[in-house]
Order: sequence, then C-alpha cells, then structure tokens
Amino acid sequence: MIFPRQCKEVGIAATRPCGDQVYFLSRYLIHDTPSGPEILEVTTDPAGKGLMREVVETRVLAGPGETWLYPDKVQLHNRALLVRLASDSGKRCTIFTGIDEHTTFVCDPDLSLFQTVAVYDVIPPRPSLSACIRDLEEAGLFSGLDVTFEHTLRDISQVDADIYPCRASGFDRTLDADLLLGGEKVAGCLTATQFLRECYGEGFEVTDICPLSMVAEEPFIARCCRKEREGIGTHGGKFGAVVHWGASPSEILSAVSDLLARWRAGR
Repeated sequence: MIFPRQCKEVGIAATRPCGDQVYFLSRYLIHDTPSGPEILEVTTDPAGKGLMREVVETRVLAGPGETWLYPDKVQLHNRALLVRLASDSGKRCTIFTGIDEHTTFVCDPDLSLFQTVAVYDVIPPRPSLSACIRDLEEAGLFSGLDVTFEHTLRDISQVDADIYPCRASGFDRTLDADLLLGGEKVAGCLTATQFLRECYGEGFEVTDICPLSMVAEEPFIARCCRKEREGIGTHGGKFGAVVHWGASPSEILSAVSDLLARWRAGR
C-alpha cells in the first residue's frame, strides 16, 4: 500500500509554471491526462537547491484506468476511513480531496496493515468511550497511529434485573435513587456489589455489567468506574487499556496512543 503520510508530499501536475521542476517536498504527482488522472512517483535532484527542483526520475504508479477520484471531500487525517473507501472503489488507486482542499491518494489499499483495537462499552445512556473514539477518529486525531477499532456494546436494558445502576440511564428503579427491600436482582458491577454490601448486607443477585468483564480480544480499551483499574495492563489474560467512566477525550486519545506503543513494543 502507498498512502503518503503528509499531503505536502503530493503535488498537482496540472500546469507547468516552472517547466519540469517540482516543489522540493513533492514525492508524488497527480497528473491529468485526456483519459483521466494518473499518479506519478518522482525523484528530484538531491543536489538541487531552492523551492523548485529538477526531476531526475519519474515512475507511473497508476494509470488513468487504475485511478478514481473520490467525489466528496473528506477528512484526510482519518486514514482508516480513506483506506476503507479506497478498498471499496474497485480501483488500484483512489484520489481524495480534503475538506481543507489538500489532496492525497491511497494506492493498493490494505487495511490489514492497521492494528485493530477492541472497544468495550455499554448502553444506555450514551456509550461515552465508544462514542468518543468515533468522534476522535472522525476528526483525524488517530492519524499517525494506523489503528482501526471494533466496537462491542452491551445493552444493559436487556439484562434480567429489578434494579439498574442509575437514573442517568433512564431506568425506573435504580441503585442510586431507590430503597431496596432485599432479594432484588441487580444489574451492576464491583462497585454496585460493594454498595449493596455496605448499605444492605447480603441477599442480592448481581449480574456483572462492567465493560471490563466483556473483554474477549486484545489489545483492547474499556471503561470502568473503579479508579484503581485505570491504566494499561493485563485483565483476564488480555492486554489493554482501562479508562475511567468519565474519561476526557484527551485522556482517551492518550490511552489509545500509549496502548499501541506498548503493544507494538511487545508490551
């Protein structure tokens, strides 16, 4: 797969204001032909100076019949999305125009080169970890990490229980607002079990709904309300990151970045 890391490496060869010279950072040129665009790889004179350099070698990466111009503007830093779109195009190379008018391309797309991170979260209410990762991805903030995500969400409303965790989730009877009589079935977690023991004693059937208990793949990221579980490590034999229930976008971004660095370094 060829997917330039920075759009400054990609030039548009529509006109020739400086003859056969190209911008010194250019490695690839998108060149319009009567049959459609082609993509060229260029090598500039290593001894050259100045902004514009002489081209000493040119190679055609993809001809007009192998190249497609994606019709909509996209976030160029959402690299996983661009690889998916390129894979669906049916062409070897897909050219993209960014929302900032910059241009790049993906040639011979291969999503297997990206590391997949499993995401574990619950609904309702809004799955804040999973939703935040999608937002960060859309904004292009995972650009340099070459990562994709597989989201597993558990709907806790489907748990057979009399009591659910909190009113914020929209349930009628919840642990944070209602008096329990004993013997109720509770959808909860370690914190809920501790709360029940301290406030009511024993006699409750608790179904564990913690996202961390859902982990089946690695590397993973999950959220948990237990502060002592935060960080990167092994849980249930699987390596991953745990962020707190109310983790901020910057904390989630850092957790994913640190997780991938540890995973790729052999932990």
